[in-house]
Amino acid sequence: MTIKLRFVASLALVFGLAAASVPAQASGGDTPHLQSWSFAGPFGQYDKAQLRRGFQVFQNVCVSCHTLEKVAFRNFAQPGGPELPLDEVRQLAASWPVQVKDINDKGDPIERAPKLADRIPSQYANEAAARIIHNGALPPDLSVIAKARTFQRGFPWWVTDIFTQYNENGVDYIVALLNGYEDPPEGFKVPDGSFYNKYFPGHIIGMTPPIADGLVTYGDGTPETQLQYSKDVAAFLMWAAEPTLDVRKRIGWWVLGFLVIFTGLLVATKIVVWRPVKKGLA
Repeated sequence: MTIKLRFVASLALVFGLAAASVPAQASGGDTPHLQSWSFAGPFGQYDKAQLRRGFQVFQNVCVSCHTLEKVAFRNFAQPGGPELPLDEVRQLAASWPVQVKDINDKGDPIERAPKLADRIPSQYANEAAARIIHNGALPPDLSVIAKARTFQRGFPWWVTDIFTQYNENGVDYIVALLNGYEDPPEGFKVPDGSFYNKYFPGHIIGMTPPIADGLVTYGDGTPETQLQYSKDVAAFLMWAAEPTLDVRKRIGWWVLGFLVIFTGLLVATKIVVWRPVKKGLA
């Protein structure tokens, strides 16, 4: 009976910790549809072409309001991400429209073009300036938004998610949000300057519908639709939030393989060591 109670308590602790570790819930809106992602599951990897398209959408649309301050320019050339050519990344940094605040050799404050080691600079002088531009609203930094936002799946799905390792709540929510603008139901009042979004908590959002069909031109023949744009930029934001996902999964399988071999060696050692003892007791 004691063993059973300990097992139940351990199981309750696991579920409790899993529930406690969930990021900010996007409750109050409709439940987003689950999308198909190349990086989903234990074998999933980022699609480099999709990451590049996603950055193209971010650069042409999102950057007008949002920041990406935790991502450095050098990250675009590193393995596991968009893997842009280094010369292209240098040119990207040098031509970035926002200058980096720095100090010269004489100790005087200056502004200069970004370098590879610099993080993408904010276009706002400070938070107050950003709020003034956007009528009091503060556009969130998108560096970790794909991991910081999620939604409630409800029972029993949240239980199965623990075992299936479903971690794509954030990107599914981003896709749903970008495609969730519609006319409000009859009798639902939307304040001036705001919009109705069926997936946003409370349904009232201050962000103007950011994307539409044909807004960004792709050079690889990928459909230029609102849904495709939203998937691509969501995948890019997932990489921004977790740039080492490919490496982490690859190392994880090596570790699991090592543990299997190590366990086999331990069992074999136990058998060899205890066989004479068991024979002596027989």
